[in-house]
Amino acid sequence: MINNAKVAVVGVGNNTSALVQGLAYYRATGSEVGVHRPSIAGLGVGDIDVVAAFALSDDKVGKDLHEAIFAPPNNVPALLPSLPPAGVTVQRGLVDETGADRVVAALAGAEVLLYSAPSGRPETARAYAAAALRAGVAFINTTSDPVARDSSLLDAFAAAGLPLIGDDLASQFGTSVLHRTLLRLLDERGLTLTSTYQVNLGGTEDFRNLVENPNTKKQSKVNAVGSDKVQMAPLGYLPQLRSQKVAHINVEAQGWAGTPVSLEVRLRVDDPSGAAGVNVDLIRVAAAALRSGAGGYPAEAAALLKSPPGTAV
Repeated sequence: MINNAKVAVVGVGNNTSALVQGLAYYRATGSEVGVHRPSIAGLGVGDIDVVAAFALSDDKVGKDLHEAIFAPPNNVPALLPSLPPAGVTVQRGLVDETGADRVVAALAGAEVLLYSAPSGRPETARAYAAAALRAGVAFINTTSDPVARDSSLLDAFAAAGLPLIGDDLASQFGTSVLHRTLLRLLDERGLTLTSTYQVNLGGTEDFRNLVENPNTKKQSKVNAVGSDKVQMAPLGYLPQLRSQKVAHINVEAQGWAGTPVSLEVRLRVDDPSGAAGVNVDLIRVAAAALRSGAGGYPAEAAALLKSPPGTAV
């Protein structure tokens, strides 16, 4: 019998809604549509139990998780007609290191802490990482705030035999993945890149937050694309897009004898679903590493992140 991975989540926003709904969906249907890796270390997509959740919104704290994931401003569409109560009550999260003892106690029974709060709060991200270290659980940082790129934190997790994964997840099929692939194709075919840019528009609260607090996000996207010639337009928040993201990519290059090559691509995806498709793998990678006693950074997580250890902050 499979011993399900036990995960606690920080942040009950759209990404958590897509993940939690998806776990129920795959358990109910047995489908493998949209699944990158059906099994990791014997853990299937549905073999994950959420055992604790933390949020700051008064509209979510104190509610059952399956109710809280639909509370505004979340706008991910429902994947199933209904969800039974999760049996997990959303707890008040941290705003700083105050209350860390409470979080550590709430992590009893968890194996992995998934940090899925908004980017731009590095002190809070590190406070949760420190709580995970004290509680003896693996930590995943899905934001662009530097946590796994903090060498002192990484060393501490490695010494404790605990996995530390981050930073900034790369969406299952998002702008960064597509842009990097296009630039790699140019290089493989011998074309010379002259300029390239990307524009990203979205309607989730995460987009709104990133517009107001861009901080490390731009550098993280440059890390993901892998070229310092990329120009990143400021992120645009358009609430009418709801959970959708629309991206535009332009690539200008030169071919034989300097002849011009120009490429324009438009991508439209459900942004939280793209995050869930990666988080489900990161959770299983973290749980498997924890169970095997492998502390520090699991190398197989690198392809799922924009800014793994060793990249610029």
